[in-house]
Amino acid sequence: MNKSSFIRVLRRKEVLALAFGAIIGWSWVVLTGGWIVTAGSVGAVLGFLVGGLAVVLVGFTYAELASAMPEVGGEHVYARRALGTTASFICTWAILLGYVSVVAFEAVALPTVAEYLIPGFSRGYLWTIAGWEVEATWILLAVVAAIAMTGVNILGIETAARLQILVSILILAGGLALLAGATTGGHIANAAPAFQQGIGGMLGVLVVVPLMLVGFDVIPQSAEEIDLPFAEIGRLLMVAIVIAVLWYVAMITAVSVALTPAERAASSLPTADAAAAVLGGGWGGTLLVIAGIGGILTSWNAFLIGGSRAMYALAQAGQLPAWLGVLHSRFNTPHRAILLIGFFSILAPFFGRPAMVWLVDAGSFGIIVAYAFVALSFLVLRYREPDMPRPYAVRYWKVTGFSALFLSITISLLFLPGSPAALIWPWEWAIVGGWTLLGGLLLVLARRRCLDRP
Repeated sequence: MNKSSFIRVLRRKEVLALAFGAIIGWSWVVLTGGWIVTAGSVGAVLGFLVGGLAVVLVGFTYAELASAMPEVGGEHVYARRALGTTASFICTWAILLGYVSVVAFEAVALPTVAEYLIPGFSRGYLWTIAGWEVEATWILLAVVAAIAMTGVNILGIETAARLQILVSILILAGGLALLAGATTGGHIANAAPAFQQGIGGMLGVLVVVPLMLVGFDVIPQSAEEIDLPFAEIGRLLMVAIVIAVLWYVAMITAVSVALTPAERAASSLPTADAAAAVLGGGWGGTLLVIAGIGGILTSWNAFLIGGSRAMYALAQAGQLPAWLGVLHSRFNTPHRAILLIGFFSILAPFFGRPAMVWLVDAGSFGIIVAYAFVALSFLVLRYREPDMPRPYAVRYWKVTGFSALFLSITISLLFLPGSPAALIWPWEWAIVGGWTLLGGLLLVLARRRCLDRP
């Protein structure tokens, strides 16, 4: 199989826009109100901060490893060097569940936005899934957008990075407008109740934080395309995580003070309605939704980049079919891996809007499993290869590494049956179980291919 021939073209602004846009997708618009209803205003903030702390600690392990091994595939490279080929496959396959879930989530989210902007948009009843009616126009918009986004990514990472910068500016404009309006026009009394459903409510928010903050790991996935000093890769990764945590906390706070509890509970898009309330008209909600569309595009774009590079790395290692490990002769992109992930984004809208929740939860589980593998790889390499060059070396590495590992494992347990935040049966377990079975089959086939080689 041909060796990688990616071109280093991404500079500081492209890298930061890539990570920020990946993390801040549509979720801050569509899910913020639900978190407040689930956990209360303060409970939602605390749940996000605790989950954010876990991701920050994991981010430190990524930052050190990405600067030490700036190779395509990120997690796959670290786990393979520290834990071996089987562990590296499990780690990468788990993070791929998160990547594919986000891409599919954004495909479902886009027609949801259209329903807000264009009353009566959904027409042409097809079928009902989990009590939600799937309509033809809803699916058509999602499929056309999925084809377009897939095409942009095949054309090259420079094209995708330019799109990322432009749309990230749009996201910032909408979010900062909401925050400014809430600061001057919000009321602290609206934030009641501070807590809802006790510890179970907070856990319900905490378990989705890994998926809300996933995206910083797109940086190490595309490390062979970044034209910066290796230490800078680690620093930018950490900056992106901190900015994202602050962003989500600010948006939760803004919605909490902008709308009364009754208004939040009755709203289909509380974040947009909060903007309309504090900015003095429907234009505020429209601005927020347009910014949300920007978040859909940046997240969709970034996870096509990250997911396709992860698939490419697995194929290069002989753990996925060889045809996925080929770069386009003109655009230097893993076009076949991009097409495969694009197919999942085309398929998701056929399951309707309930798929958004299923994808968030199932994807979060895969991501947190991968985070545990990365934290373990970080610790193993610190002990086994203490002299490895580490351009971005983490201070107090034992505390950081063991804390990241402990928190990752602890959060992963919250998805299991019996927990207040357990995955929903049967839909979310079907996603996780199906993905696991597919991964096991691919791993067996990869081993057979190795045995058949002379």
